[in-house]
Amino acid sequence: MRRLKKILLVLVLLIVILAIALFAYIFHLKPKYEGTLQLKNLEKETTVYFDEFGVPHIYADSEKDAMTALGYVHAQERLWQMELLRRIAPGRLSEIFGSVALKNDKFFAGIGIEEASAKAIAKLDKNSVSYQLTQAYLDGINQYLEEGVTPIEFTLVGVKKEKFTIKDVYNIFGYMSFSFAMAQKTDPLLTEIRNKYGVDYLKDLGINGEFNTTQLKSSKENMETYTEISKSVVALLDKSPIPPFIGSNSWVAGPHKTKSGKVIFANDPHIGFSQPATWYEAHIVTPEHELYGCYLAGTPFPLLAHNRDYAYGLTMFENDDIDFYQERTLGGDPNQYETPTGFGKYEIRKKTIKVKDTSDIVMTIKSSRHGPIMNDLLDHLDKKNPIAMSWTYTREPIQILDAVYGLSHAKSKDDFRKAVQLVAAPGLNVMYGDAKGNVAWWATGKLYKHNKDVNTFLILDGASGKDDITEYLDFSKNPSSENPKWGYVYSANNQPEAIDGYLYPGYYLPEDRAKRISTLMDAKSDWDKEAISKMIYDNTSPIAPGTAQKLISSLDNNKLSAEEKQAVEVLKSWKGTTNLEDVAPTIYNKWIYLYMRNTFEDEIGKDNFDLFIGTHIGKQVIARQVANENSVWWDNIKTKNVKETRTDIVSKSFHEAIAALQKQLGNIITDWKWGKVHTVEHEHPLGKIAALRGLFNVGPFDSPGSNEVINNLFFGFNEEGKYYVKGGPSTRRIVDFSDIENSWSILPTGQSGNPFSKHYSDQAIMYNEGKFRKMKLNKEEIIKTSTKLVLKPRN
Repeated sequence: MRRLKKILLVLVLLIVILAIALFAYIFHLKPKYEGTLQLKNLEKETTVYFDEFGVPHIYADSEKDAMTALGYVHAQERLWQMELLRRIAPGRLSEIFGSVALKNDKFFAGIGIEEASAKAIAKLDKNSVSYQLTQAYLDGINQYLEEGVTPIEFTLVGVKKEKFTIKDVYNIFGYMSFSFAMAQKTDPLLTEIRNKYGVDYLKDLGINGEFNTTQLKSSKENMETYTEISKSVVALLDKSPIPPFIGSNSWVAGPHKTKSGKVIFANDPHIGFSQPATWYEAHIVTPEHELYGCYLAGTPFPLLAHNRDYAYGLTMFENDDIDFYQERTLGGDPNQYETPTGFGKYEIRKKTIKVKDTSDIVMTIKSSRHGPIMNDLLDHLDKKNPIAMSWTYTREPIQILDAVYGLSHAKSKDDFRKAVQLVAAPGLNVMYGDAKGNVAWWATGKLYKHNKDVNTFLILDGASGKDDITEYLDFSKNPSSENPKWGYVYSANNQPEAIDGYLYPGYYLPEDRAKRISTLMDAKSDWDKEAISKMIYDNTSPIAPGTAQKLISSLDNNKLSAEEKQAVEVLKSWKGTTNLEDVAPTIYNKWIYLYMRNTFEDEIGKDNFDLFIGTHIGKQVIARQVANENSVWWDNIKTKNVKETRTDIVSKSFHEAIAALQKQLGNIITDWKWGKVHTVEHEHPLGKIAALRGLFNVGPFDSPGSNEVINNLFFGFNEEGKYYVKGGPSTRRIVDFSDIENSWSILPTGQSGNPFSKHYSDQAIMYNEGKFRKMKLNKEEIIKTSTKLVLKPRN
């Protein structure tokens, strides 16, 4: 017995020692929010106040010192995120994740972002302020990398630390630019539909006529090759550890639209959810410069920001800045291809990808005059029919560093407009408002034209030259609006009005959000911060109830069961809301999914259908196609000697929807609440491992909102009938120039990427409930509510 007691005592002591060691380790991993640190290359003592949500307020005597401090505190919260982001564009994820990331690496290594970054950096003025401040920011990151605590992810995955360079900054911006693009997801699929079924099948997809195209060309070759591009690229982005940029809302109310007579600025960029979230907020104050901004990991200047003088933000323009060209290789010589002036040689380069725990992969990358050949970068593509990708970002000079520096340091609206012009890609709607009462938006991007008979939504002819770009447009032709007479500007990824009679082609989203924003803004002229905050969390679609009514009109009421009639009544009284307790959106979305599947899948197949409903065109088509009784898509081509009608497909889909919901949620229709099926979980890359999910992921939460409402918490359709939110507002910001020190923001989870920080997820519930917190500018208030970290010059 005595011996057993000793053994138990030893075990208890071991457990206690392990618990103490684990506690000490966790405490050691936490970010440092107070005390004193010494940093190299600081000119003078710099103070960082971390407010109650972990936002650093950096007070420095020079902007260079402030940027060094920013790099350090940014790294202590987001070093793992920085590491992942910088590895995507050059194809270096396989070094830490192994062969599971190889497809991703081969693609990004091949499309030329890293090479374009190197060219841009070679042309930089090393004495420019933007370059010097970037180097100071990188110095702060690298000092933390050398001396700070190693993130737990580095330890678990086995990451070798390497210094950050300006090339990493450019590569991060390059990946961001590619994730904005839509052509790679859409053009190959549309080409296959055109080739297989003819132009009539494209009419309901919104690309015939309204985008200023003429008769579509027809071809019957390479039908299966094209969609492999779309499938592969979508799969790569879906599996990426860093989510893509999707859409956004923004509106800026001018003085005549607000109660105070001052500008109110609102913005919520839509980005795929991840943990940590996309933005890191920081407030910098020096004698010459003040700015409160939202920063991408590893980048020195904010893409969203404000101060006492002006505010800016962005939405995605959704313009078409990628074209695919079918090249013709010279028979017998795979290194030559046809051009308008004869045969040219492919440019060939080698690139090595290091793969963890196995041998290196050496890639051979071919490029035509249009760009890199996709067949060498993606699986399952026929090597005999090379397809090149022409992308504005790698084709045009990259001035992104000077652009974002200019946006964050503008002294006037004219200064700001000049900085906007420097962005050749990606296409952005840059939104602006200031304390003087100005409101504006400008579309960025080097826009261009083709011949009138060229439809850029399809694979183009690379050999003849007739599908090549014919004209580059001056920035003055980009869509824009400055101080319009109606008193506000807005953007929700919708089609801009024609410029000189020309509608610029793009992958614009449905009108739902744009119509809701403009309707609400037109209805009143006494907006204040509180009313804007309700609007930015608005969960109502002005379009969906009308679509539901069109669907209902195709049903025969005499053929409906009692439960089905009850479901119809729920939809008839629906106002388009998607709140947690609503039942109608549960019925509507199940019906929409099955109507889409029963309409399109027979022609394009299951894989292509799953791809199609995730594209912007797949979202656009719903309201338009439902209304077209004569659409060619209604007929199920797999049923012989029968031609289905809209009534047939819509009725079949409705019966299937109600039966599926009864099986999933029970027979009591009032229990089919939206919050039961629409949920959000913010997933960390390591949270995919079941044992680590609880440590790294945030959520899940029942979620309001939906696809294409202002509170755009978007999801993909599936057979299961559970709508897992993929992304949404990456921040909600409201800047009120009548009360600038009390403007509002919220992040989806928290400031910190460190799972042991109290700021890892402290905003998640507030965000889900539509609440806000202050973006503080008042120093006295900041000091009272913050911890203090003093950074002193070393030596």
